Amino acid sequence: MPDASIHTHGRIIEQAGPVLYRVSLPNGKIILAHLSKRLAEGNAAFAAGEMLLLELTPYDFDSARILGPAEA
Repeated sequence: MPDASIHTHGRIIEQAGPVLYRVSLPNGKIILAHLSKRLAEGNAAFAAGEMLLLELTPYDFDSARILGPAEA
């Protein structure tokens, strides 16, 4: 099956748990995003206001995986 993921950017609103963040998408929708396994194992942490690269599936637009900081 081809990769059906959707990549977008989002801005952190707040941290909701050790690996969970509340993120605002460019269209204004607020979703929950979790750190990818690679970032969680590396103890990555992000602050409110930071822009992130996110991966969503076409089946669930209410949650996303954080792939890392957004490219400038």
